[in-house]
Amino acid sequence: MENIPKYVLFCLFAIPLGVFGQMTVSGTVTEADTGMPLPGVNIVIKGTTTGTATDFDGNYILEANEGDVLSFSYISYKTQEVTVTGPTLNVVMEEDAAMLDEVVVIGYGTTTVDDATGSVDLITTEDFNQGAIVSTDQLLNGKAAGVRITTAGGSPDAAPNIRIRGGASLNAQNNPLIVIDGVPIGQDNPAGVANPLNLINPNDIESFSILKDASATAIYGSRASNGVLIITTKKGTSGDLKFNVSSDVSVSSAGEGLDMMNSAEYLRFMNEFNPGFVDLLGVPAGTVQNDEPSRVVNGREIYDTDWRDAVLRTAFTSNTNFSLRGSIADRMPIRASLGYTNAEGIVRTDDYERITGSVKLTPYLFDDKLKIDFNAKAIYAKKNAIDGDGALGGSLVFDPTKPILNNAADNPFGGFYTNTTADGNLDGGQNPLALLLQRERPEDVFRFLGNVEFDYELPFVKGLNAVLNLGLDKSQANIEEVFAPNAIATFRNDFQVFNPGVNFREDQDITNTTLDFYLKYAKRFDVGFLTNFDAQAGYAYQNFENDGVRDEFIYSPDTGLREELFDANNPENRYYNVLNLQSFFGRTNFSFLGRYLLTLSVRADGSSLFQEGNRWGYFPSAALAWQINEEAFLENSRLINQLKLRLGWGQTGQQDITGAVGFYPSRALFIPGSPTSQYLPGLTLYSANPFNPDLTWEKTTTYNAGLDFDLFSKGVINGSFDAYWRETTDLLARVPLPPGQALTNSFIKNAGATESYGFETALNITPIQTDDLTFRINSNFAYNYVEITNLEGADLIPADGTLRGTGATLRYHGIGSQPFSALVFKQVYDKDGAPIPNAFVDRNGDNQITFEDRYLKPTVPNWTYGFGVNLNYKKWDLSAAMRGQIGGLVYDFNLLNFGFTESAIPVNNNVTTNVLNFYDGAADPVFRNVLGNVQFSDYYLRDASFLRFDNIALGRTFDHMIKNGTVRMYAAVTNPFLFTNYEGQDPENFGAIDRNFYPRPTVYTFGLNIGF
Repeated sequence: MENIPKYVLFCLFAIPLGVFGQMTVSGTVTEADTGMPLPGVNIVIKGTTTGTATDFDGNYILEANEGDVLSFSYISYKTQEVTVTGPTLNVVMEEDAAMLDEVVVIGYGTTTVDDATGSVDLITTEDFNQGAIVSTDQLLNGKAAGVRITTAGGSPDAAPNIRIRGGASLNAQNNPLIVIDGVPIGQDNPAGVANPLNLINPNDIESFSILKDASATAIYGSRASNGVLIITTKKGTSGDLKFNVSSDVSVSSAGEGLDMMNSAEYLRFMNEFNPGFVDLLGVPAGTVQNDEPSRVVNGREIYDTDWRDAVLRTAFTSNTNFSLRGSIADRMPIRASLGYTNAEGIVRTDDYERITGSVKLTPYLFDDKLKIDFNAKAIYAKKNAIDGDGALGGSLVFDPTKPILNNAADNPFGGFYTNTTADGNLDGGQNPLALLLQRERPEDVFRFLGNVEFDYELPFVKGLNAVLNLGLDKSQANIEEVFAPNAIATFRNDFQVFNPGVNFREDQDITNTTLDFYLKYAKRFDVGFLTNFDAQAGYAYQNFENDGVRDEFIYSPDTGLREELFDANNPENRYYNVLNLQSFFGRTNFSFLGRYLLTLSVRADGSSLFQEGNRWGYFPSAALAWQINEEAFLENSRLINQLKLRLGWGQTGQQDITGAVGFYPSRALFIPGSPTSQYLPGLTLYSANPFNPDLTWEKTTTYNAGLDFDLFSKGVINGSFDAYWRETTDLLARVPLPPGQALTNSFIKNAGATESYGFETALNITPIQTDDLTFRINSNFAYNYVEITNLEGADLIPADGTLRGTGATLRYHGIGSQPFSALVFKQVYDKDGAPIPNAFVDRNGDNQITFEDRYLKPTVPNWTYGFGVNLNYKKWDLSAAMRGQIGGLVYDFNLLNFGFTESAIPVNNNVTTNVLNFYDGAADPVFRNVLGNVQFSDYYLRDASFLRFDNIALGRTFDHMIKNGTVRMYAAVTNPFLFTNYEGQDPENFGAIDRNFYPRPTVYTFGLNIGF
C-alpha cells in the first residue's frame, strides 16, 4: 500500500462519490408569454454529448450530476443554461425575436443566417412594404438586392415580371422558381390569371427566402437557373388561441397622363396643318342627341371630350382578414385565416374579388417522433377582364371633338357615339367607353394549394429522419366573353360583326402534383475537428397537367340563333398539356472547428419535354464559408459581431421553353386544321408541327463570392456584399432556319451562350435603438450585365417588341450585346438639336441607309436599388420605401404614333385620331409623317431612370383600447411620387415599349388591426 501513489487512492475513493452524486433530474419546459409547455426542446449536459428532449407536454428526464450545467435550446427561443441543484428543474424559455429573423428556409430544409453558405436573402414581416397590398409580390418589391419586380401596369391583377440577377436565358423561362410551403408551383397560370401571386393572401405570408447563386439553388436543379423564391406562410404556436382582425380601405386615382390636345387645341391644330379635313371634326349639327355641352362651328357640333377621363375612375378597394393562432386539441399548433378582397381598378369595369381561406397544423405524434406539417389554402377569385389595349389606347387618341353618347332613335350602337362610313360600316376606332361598358368578360378561378409533410425520427439511428412531402396545386378556371346586343364585337379579323351574347367560353383544369421523399441525418460533435454534420438524400416527382376546352360562338342574323363556330367534337376545341419532372438529389453540410462550413450538393433531373437520349441533366454545386468572427484573434472584438466569407460554385439547368399549351418542341406531332379551312366539308385535315429532336438542357454555371457582416453592437450595422460571374451554354433560343429546311422559318434549338457578371450589396443601419425610440435604415444596390457571346453561326436573331406594321421588330439578340437590345438607326440632328426626318448615320459607309446601318442599344437597366426607413417612437411607427433604376431605355411609342401631324388624317371619312400636344401655335412639329425608317430611329429611345416612392405609412398602437389586446390604426399612401426625366407615361416597363399602358395609381389607405 505504501507504494500506491496518493492520486490513485484519491481516484479510487472518488469513483463511488461520483456515482452516488449522480441523480435523476426532471422538469417541465414552458413558454414565457403563455405558460404553455414546449415540446421538442433540446437539453444537453454542457461539455458532453449526453442529452434528451422534452415530450409533447414539455416534460423531460435526464441523468446528471449536481453542479452540471444543462443547456436548453429550441428554435426561435433564447438558449438557457441552468446549473443542476436538485432533482427538479423547471425552465421558462423566452422567444428570441432576433432568432426568428435568422431562420432561413432553403431547399428541403432550413438553416440560419450565420450558417448559410450560399447567397440567400431573407425578407420577413418587419421588412414588408406597407399600404395597399393586393398581391404577394407587392410585399417584396424593392426589398432585396438584385431582385427586380416590374408589373405590367396598375390593374389589380397586373402580371409581375420577376428577375433575379437579370435572368439566365433568351427564349426559355426567365422567371424564378416559386415554392410555397414546400410546393413548387408551375409556370402555367390558370386561365384568366395574369398574376399567380394574387392567388395567395398577403396577410398569410411569414417570410420570403430568395436563393440567388447556384450553390444555393442547385438543390432544385432544372427549375432554378433563374433563382428560387421560397414563400413561407405563418404557422401556429403553443399556448392559448390568439385572434387577429384587420381591415383596410383604399382610394385610388390616376395621375395626369400624357398631354393630348383638347378640343380647342385640336381644332386650331387641324386648321393650320390639315385644313382639308376640318369639316370632318365634330358631328353634323342635329344628328346627335345627348346632354354633353357643345358648340356649333361651320354647321358642325364640336364637343370637348376628355376620353381618358371618360374611361378612368376613382377606385375603391377593401381588404378584410381574420386569423387565429395558437394550439387546440391537446395543444395542437394551428393557424387559420379567412380573407376577402374587393378591388376596383382605375379603369372602369376593371373589378377584382378574392376570397381566401387557409389552415396550417403542425402536430407532434408518437412521443414527438413524428412531426406533421399540414398546409391547405383555398382561393376563389373573380374578375372582369377589360379590353385594356383598346380602351386605354382609344382614350389617348380618340378625336376630342367627338361626343361620348348618341341617344338618337336611329343609333344602332346602344346609345354610344360611333364613327361610321356613309354605308354604315365602322370607320376608325371604336368608342373607348363602349368597349368597356358593352362587353363583359367574367373570369372565375378556384384554386387549392396544399401539402402534408411527415417528418419521422427513425428509431434505429439517432439523428436519422425520413421525410415525405405530398403536394397538390389544383385550379379550375371558367371564362366567358359576353357582348351587349348593340355592341360591335371584335371577332377574328372582322370588326363589323354584331355578336350579342356569349362570344367566347373557356373551361380549364390544372392539376400539379408533387412528391418528395428523402432521408436526413444530423450529428453534432462538441469536441474534435468536425463539429457538425448533416445530409439529405432523396427523390422528387412533379407532374404538371393542363386540360381545357375553348369554344367560340357567332350570332347568325339569318336564324337569330347563336351558333358554335367549331363542332364540340372537333379536337381543335380541346387542349391538353402534360410535363413530368423526376429527380434524385443529395446534399451534405459540414462544420469544421465551429467556423469553417462546407456544403456539397448534386441533383439529377429528368424532363419529359426532351427525347429519351437527352432527358437527364446533372447539376452539382459546392460552397465554402469561413466564419471569421469565430477565430481567436476576433474573440474579444467590440467591433465585429459577425464576419463571414462565402465562396460558391454550381450548375443549374433549364428546360422550360416558353410556348403555347400543347407545345412539345422535341416531338413530331400532327394537329387538326381549322374547320374554316377545308378542301371538303366535314373533312378534317392535319398538319405537321415543327420539331427539333436534338433539344437538350440549357446549362448555367455560376461562381459567387460573398461577405456577410454585423458590426458594433449587434444589429447596428449589418449587411452583405456579393459578386458573381455566370455563364449559360446550350441556350434554348428561337433562331431563323433556312427556307425548306424545316416546317417553319424559325424554331427553338440549343444555340449559343451568354456571360453575365455583377455585384449586389445590402446595408442595414440602426443608428438609434432605445426603449422608446428605434430608427432603422435599409438599402440595397445591384449591378448586372449580360452579354451574348455565341449564337451558333448567327450574328443577330429577333427577340420581341412590335412597332408599326407587320414584322417591325424593335428588340433583337446580337453577338457582343446585351439581350433584348433595340436595333435602331443613329438619328442625325440639325444645328439646333432637332432630329432631321429620315436622316440617319451611314454606319457602314456604303452611301445608302439599309438594315445593316442599324445598331444595338441595351434596353434593360443594369443598375437597380431600393431604400427604406423605419421609425418607431413609443406607440407610433413610421415607414417609407423607395426603389428605382439607373439607366435602361424605353421606346416612346406614343411619341411615334401620335406625335406627327398627318396622324390625324382620316383613313375613310372621319377624323378619329388625336395628337400629342406638341403644338405651340408658332412652328411646325418635327415630323409630318413617320414613313420609311423613321420608327427605327434611336430618337424615340429615352432614358428610363427613375426613383419611385413606393409607400409611406404612419401608424399608432393602442394597448388598452380593448381588454387583453392591442389595436393599431394606420394611414398609408402608395406611389405618391415618381422622379424621372422621361416625358412619356411611365419609364418602368419590362417590355421596353411604352404604349397602351395601364396607369399605376396613387393609392390612399386607411387601416385597422386588432389583436386579442
